[in-house]
Amino acid sequence: MKIIFNSNLDDPAEWIPELKARMPELEVEVWPDIADPRAIDAALIWTQPPDGLKGYPNLKAILSLGAGINQLDLASLPQGVPLARLIDPALTEAMKDFCLYAALRYQRQFDDHAAAQAQRKWIYRQPRAKAQTRVGVMGLGELGGAAARALADLGFAVRGWARTSKSIDRVRCFTGAEGLEPFARETDILICLLPLTAATRGILNKTLFRMLPTGARLVNPGRGAHLIEADLLAALETGRIAHAMLDVFSQEPLPPEHPFWSHPKIVVTPHVASFCTAVSAAPVLVENFHRAMAGRPLLNQVDLDRGY
Repeated sequence: MKIIFNSNLDDPAEWIPELKARMPELEVEVWPDIADPRAIDAALIWTQPPDGLKGYPNLKAILSLGAGINQLDLASLPQGVPLARLIDPALTEAMKDFCLYAALRYQRQFDDHAAAQAQRKWIYRQPRAKAQTRVGVMGLGELGGAAARALADLGFAVRGWARTSKSIDRVRCFTGAEGLEPFARETDILICLLPLTAATRGILNKTLFRMLPTGARLVNPGRGAHLIEADLLAALETGRIAHAMLDVFSQEPLPPEHPFWSHPKIVVTPHVASFCTAVSAAPVLVENFHRAMAGRPLLNQVDLDRGY
């Protein structure tokens, strides 16, 4: 089997040995050094090569190097070739850790302590108990479901919202447009882990913010395009949102002149909430290589009609 590897984020020198250790017969060609496009069986990519993938007539699978696919131009991909997201244990574990950190930071009011430190003020604050802190997770798929369970395990009062019906132990679940306001109005810490689709683009907006209790906190490790940035700035100004932790942005890297960098009520992290490693991801990828060659459905295969 022969694949093409293309990524401006991932080092092929790290990935290729791990893949070949599990599939010795695998041949990997790193773009742009492709000897014969007709010999390529699958593409392992973060983004499409500049010349696209339509010049590879025998592709049997396209495997994303990320949990999402919004970095790909789906319209330009070869039609009929299955596409899969990358979900591996390390990525899920890292996202759980990020969400737990964010929830604990806000439950213990460390954002308030940081603001007081900047003013050299010693202000004692009694934190609300975890059981009385309502954390709402938007998106209950692989990552969101894992985060919701971990938060419940830690003792938070967890609520979840998804576009389709979900059932998770110790998580009160809400569904669809009719469930959004009941979900939001009793959410103290809102965490967005939705997939990015036409229906979820811009969902973190002034309408949703008005549903939240005054002083709610926002955490977005999902996708930058979920957030209407001007609406967040306005909500922070009025106090509707007390603080935000943002890991993803509509434009990345975040431009130096962007107001988020210096805003006293925003923590910016550079898209580091979760990550996968070659060691942990290789078994999933190799399994999908075998499935592709056998013509079987891929693990984490994308439903292109739904967009995830």
